[in-house]
Amino acid sequence: MKILIVDDQELVVLSLEKCLLDLGYEVVSANTITDGIEKYDLHSPDLVIADINMPFSNDPDQNSNLDESQIAYNGLEIAKHIKITKGQSTPIMILSGNTDEDTIVKGFDLGVDDYMKKPLSLSEIGARVKRLIGSGVKEASNTQKNQIIQNDCIGVVIPCYNEELRLLGDEFKAFINSNLGYHLCFVNDGSTDKTLAVLEKLRVGHEDHISIYDCEKNGGKAEAVRLGMLHLAKQNQFDYIGFLDADLSTDFEDFHDLVKTISNSKFKVVSGSRMARMGADITKESARAIISKIINFIIRKTIGMEFNDTQCGAKIMSKDVIENTFQTKFITKWLFDVEIFMRMKKIYGDEETKKIVCEQPLKRWIHADGSKLSFKDSLKIVFQIGHIAIHYR
Repeated sequence: MKILIVDDQELVVLSLEKCLLDLGYEVVSANTITDGIEKYDLHSPDLVIADINMPFSNDPDQNSNLDESQIAYNGLEIAKHIKITKGQSTPIMILSGNTDEDTIVKGFDLGVDDYMKKPLSLSEIGARVKRLIGSGVKEASNTQKNQIIQNDCIGVVIPCYNEELRLLGDEFKAFINSNLGYHLCFVNDGSTDKTLAVLEKLRVGHEDHISIYDCEKNGGKAEAVRLGMLHLAKQNQFDYIGFLDADLSTDFEDFHDLVKTISNSKFKVVSGSRMARMGADITKESARAIISKIINFIIRKTIGMEFNDTQCGAKIMSKDVIENTFQTKFITKWLFDVEIFMRMKKIYGDEETKKIVCEQPLKRWIHADGSKLSFKDSLKIVFQIGHIAIHYR
């Protein structure tokens, strides 16, 4: 039996393909409405699985003529072509995070046979497919349980410098095995140890969900993140892109909470905040506590925002913010978070920036070994903030 998948997000297509192939079905895929219609007519599949939010074609000019409401349920054009234009009874399953009642009803009115709301598991999809068209050639052998397709596709940049002995490879693999909507891009920032070899080993068997951006020379965290973010922003499949520290001082559960906030709001940047978790640490070290408070006060005055923790290594943002603020190198190697907000204020204006930026407390945050700044480094930060203030004045 043959199944046609129509979805513009490669991570979703690859995950569905593997699941359905393991179940013994033949699979054909398309990434636009036009391509999907052409492949339906060519291959006459036994079932069609289509996303509801799709580009009409690969021609940007043709897509630009559509308004947002049309794009939001473009996938229903597949159902219209099959059920009305062709007058055929081929089963259609709609896969989408769109929970708008009118859109769902419109789909059923057109003859859609099943509507699956993300997030959902591959096991559930397999069971629904079997219900509609029967079993494939073989029973499932490789499809694991609890493999979830998320509502959005997320790219995550993870800067790495000399992480050979610290990289938690098993945790990264466990996360992407369960969360199929994520792609991790590790940026090797000119490491002098065997970090690159460790990353290449980590990627084996996970090529669809892990990539490596290799920088020959160390440029600092700011440049590593910048290059990685621009690299992922070139791919159309990602709804949002963020960055995370390689030592997982912010864990995936907290990062996923940041993703849920941005996907269910009008924010363009959601940033993790460690302040609720740092109290116990800084009260034990009065000097560090004083320096931290001074730095935070200076940063708030510099960016003109009541932001408690700009330096948390976990943020998620929309692609237009990346395209607008990451094109040129940051002037500092570590305080690029502050620079992002300064650049946003120049582009979006003070008041609008305050509306589209959200700071969210983390439930868990740890100081990984070797990650604390020294007292000397803390003092340097004060002078770097002054440099930023003058540069972006």
